[in-house]
Amino acid sequence: MNVQTWTYILVGITFSLYIGIAIWSRASSTKDFYVAGGGVSPLANGMATAADWMSAASFISMSGIIAFAGYDGSVYLMGWTGGYVLLALLLAPYLRKFGKFTVPDFIGDRYYSKTARIVAVFCALIVSFTYVAGQMRGVGVVFSRFLEVDINTGVIIGMIIVLFYAVLGGMKGITYTQVAQYCVLIFAFMVPAIFISIQMTGNPIPQLGMGSTLNDGSGTYLLDKLNGLSTELGFSEYTDGSKKMIDVFAITLALMVGTAGLPHVIVRFFTVKRVKDARKSAGLALLLIAILYTTAPAVAVFSKTNLINTVSNQPYAHMPKWFKNWENTGLLTFTDINNDGKIQFLADKGKNELIVDNDIMVLANPEIANLPAWVIALVAAGGLAAALSTAAGLLLVISSSVSHDLIKKVFRPKISEKGELWAARISATFAVVIAGYFGVNPPGFVAAVVALAFGMAAASFFPAILLGIFYKKMNKEGAITGMVVGISLMLFYILKFKFGVFDGGKEAVEGLKASWWFGISPEGFGTMAMIVNFIVAIAVNKLTPEPPEEVQEIVEHIRIPSGAEEPSIH
Repeated sequence: MNVQTWTYILVGITFSLYIGIAIWSRASSTKDFYVAGGGVSPLANGMATAADWMSAASFISMSGIIAFAGYDGSVYLMGWTGGYVLLALLLAPYLRKFGKFTVPDFIGDRYYSKTARIVAVFCALIVSFTYVAGQMRGVGVVFSRFLEVDINTGVIIGMIIVLFYAVLGGMKGITYTQVAQYCVLIFAFMVPAIFISIQMTGNPIPQLGMGSTLNDGSGTYLLDKLNGLSTELGFSEYTDGSKKMIDVFAITLALMVGTAGLPHVIVRFFTVKRVKDARKSAGLALLLIAILYTTAPAVAVFSKTNLINTVSNQPYAHMPKWFKNWENTGLLTFTDINNDGKIQFLADKGKNELIVDNDIMVLANPEIANLPAWVIALVAAGGLAAALSTAAGLLLVISSSVSHDLIKKVFRPKISEKGELWAARISATFAVVIAGYFGVNPPGFVAAVVALAFGMAAASFFPAILLGIFYKKMNKEGAITGMVVGISLMLFYILKFKFGVFDGGKEAVEGLKASWWFGISPEGFGTMAMIVNFIVAIAVNKLTPEPPEEVQEIVEHIRIPSGAEEPSIH
């Protein structure tokens, strides 16, 4: 069977599994819809959290970034992994003990203010829609290549699938669907990595294969080979970094604290029974995530080496079928600048004849290595599982922010449970449509878009949540002002330096790099906006009245170690 047939079979089986789980676990109450009834086991929640967090950016795009950025791409590994340590230690147990459905719910009650709740909802929507744009693009990329439909059609198919199990099952359906999606995506990521590691180095463990010698008898280390290939083409060595240290630090920190402030990740810790289960879930998720994250650099090295060996200085007319297939998607393009009929990465300084979209490297990797058709199709199913799992979690955050935090808590406090459930489902439907639009018109490749979402979460939520837990005298005036200033500063910086809104449009973006404030990229500026948020929040707090005594007592209570009475979710 060919790749497309295998893809239809594997994608059909996995999609049927997701839909079947959604029907089996459909939500019958708001508690089921928002937090899966609060009775998910730590292992299931850890797997669901891992799938929720390992989005299309992790599965599809991260290895692609590392493949082309080399050493500089390690900031994504360090930031996204380190964030889970922060989440497990600083936030998850305390937020779970507070006993609220959503992050805006926590902020609204902790800061005793409808205004704080509305600001938090706005931030949650901005972060979630930015993040979901990357997921829908990932879905479109997979469909456009493996099911041979255009990206727009692929996005629409993904929208329909997500809409079905997110709207029907809510958090309960999403949780158990994500357990299945974790199994699919980790199997799909590891199988080709193991195949290629054996093929190139004879070592079945990709993490070790990356640092091993090639099995061609030359005694050359794989990384030395890739460094040599890179310099031959006029690039710097793969293992050298070019980013400024301050930008590396800023991006890493923004991704770390952004992880700890992401609404769709935090809400997962409200689905377990006890506070200690929240901490267990975070630990298990970190272990499950590490399987993919420690393999990603190896996949990057394998794919980059195979790509260069296959196409560099080779006649365009002799390219294998996979090259033509990806060319048809528009994500790989060849322009014969010197008209010699050969593919060259660097024909003239600053001009590449071959332009490769970062997002195709993981998906094309098994094809480049000439692996069996079923392995290639498996990677497609895994990419879809990664994108859809996170998209579903984000859509639930969006719908619950509208139905629970705005409609029930602000505009219609007396709405019935059935009415609130319908409002959540209608909100999710509108959210899917908007997410689809962003998938068709993405602001960049997957991981870059997702990095911006992390930066916005760092700039808005992290200070408010951290101060809300550990500083009992933090008041509503400080928190609200800090969030508004933080998210506004981050949005301004993104519009200016990512889209060139104030300086001539996207065509001017490349020239604006020299003007980055403190030499920090838009992906890393969340760190600076977060620091400003902290400073503004604390300064305003000192100039305004202390929070009520009962609020300070609540803050004291949520920091009491496990063993005291824990409030039920309400």
